[in-house]
Amino acid sequence: MALSRLERAQVWLLKAVTEVLVIVFRFFSPRRPALSGKKLPPVRNSLLLMSATQLAKKIRRKEVSSVEVVQAYIDRIQEVNPFVNAVVKDRFAAALQEAAQVDKLIEEETGGEEVLEDRLPLLGVPLSVKESYALQGMPFTTGLVSRRGIVATVDAPPVALLKRAGAIPLGVTNTSELCMWYESHNHIYGITNNPYDLERIPGGSSGGEGSILGAAGSVIGVGSDIGGSIRMPCFFNGIFGHKTTPGVVSCENQYPPSSGRQEEYLSSGPMCRYAEDLLPMLKIMAGPRSRMKVSATSNTVCVLPMTFKRTELFLFCLFFSQPPQMFAELMGEPGRPAWPLWELLKWMIGRSDHTLAAIAVGLIEMTRMSKTPSSIIQMKEKLQKQVDELLGADGVFLYPSHPKVAPKHHHPLLRPFDFSYTGIINMLGLPVTQCPLGVGEEGLPLGVQVVAGKLQDHLTLAVALHLEKTFGGWKDPGAN
Repeated sequence: MALSRLERAQVWLLKAVTEVLVIVFRFFSPRRPALSGKKLPPVRNSLLLMSATQLAKKIRRKEVSSVEVVQAYIDRIQEVNPFVNAVVKDRFAAALQEAAQVDKLIEEETGGEEVLEDRLPLLGVPLSVKESYALQGMPFTTGLVSRRGIVATVDAPPVALLKRAGAIPLGVTNTSELCMWYESHNHIYGITNNPYDLERIPGGSSGGEGSILGAAGSVIGVGSDIGGSIRMPCFFNGIFGHKTTPGVVSCENQYPPSSGRQEEYLSSGPMCRYAEDLLPMLKIMAGPRSRMKVSATSNTVCVLPMTFKRTELFLFCLFFSQPPQMFAELMGEPGRPAWPLWELLKWMIGRSDHTLAAIAVGLIEMTRMSKTPSSIIQMKEKLQKQVDELLGADGVFLYPSHPKVAPKHHHPLLRPFDFSYTGIINMLGLPVTQCPLGVGEEGLPLGVQVVAGKLQDHLTLAVALHLEKTFGGWKDPGAN
């Protein structure tokens, strides 16, 4: 099932374009102010060290007020956001008003704690939201300069469900431009930093979420994942995140909307600091009619060796074959499509509204194949069958999250296909939970992907609880 000469030539051209862009970036990129030596302040408020599940219970029992919790997180965001640039627009005043209404509701409730827990399981708990999700009244640009000033008029379904469960949004967080790169940088909001090392990336495209959660500026958040956009930020920032089986959680009212084969790969899911919040969040975000199982049925763990080969080739052929809407069209909206070569020339003199990463995606798209090679489709189907047979209904496997810990800013341009470690799971349509495993010698988070069969999301979430107990879960980046 070898590729034809033309297909091999297209793959070679892709790699050549990437290498040229790296050379251009090294020569023309502006230098950022040095951030070495600067460090986040440690967490001092004990409310910031509780899971959303614990906070909701304390709020229901009147052991702490929602206003106190929301104010604690507002204070933390104001303390750390100048370092990480993760929250790009807040709604603090509205959140405090909503928290006060929550406290009043609890005072007036006559049905007892159990009624509140069943009806409003996240009552009074703060929430952060990726800016590419519609959150009513908040910016909805996905970092595209031509969308500056666009405000969401509705809530995306998973956001609406979390709000209906009592969660209180504090603001929206940064993304990569049009959510198609694994560094969160755009020309509306700038670049987001990793809370463990400000000179490193928090990942993308849900990097703002990963950064503010890792910095203890949020306890739960909402992300999306088409090639690792939940898992890479969770890995780099030492938190938990779950990419669902596609279709379990609605992907409506996100920008850009998915198209072509992207609809097979895109998933929405929860991001959080504490593993016990994953399942409650997912049950809420999936809605009452979800097909997802919610309880584990096996305590057996079987470890088998697995190797995915030629994943870069898989992903290039599948992601860049016949998308109904070209990336250059998205870059140019609401006007004419952008011309990536022209944007590259403008970028060299500092006149482009687009990041080099977005321009690179547009250029790579120009090398795409007219259709997915049949050999690649056959390889994909064979691999899917092998994995399905291996996992069955009660199996999980562990897979590396990334070949390196959080890279320095802009270094992903040197290694654009490192996302293959996460993207291959999207291609297979499997649920996967990213779990932190402490920090390494450099003081940067370590972690692993836990993968299960389709619609067996509950299995990976159960393993996450065990890994948190064993490895300690999230670590405060400001602690000594």
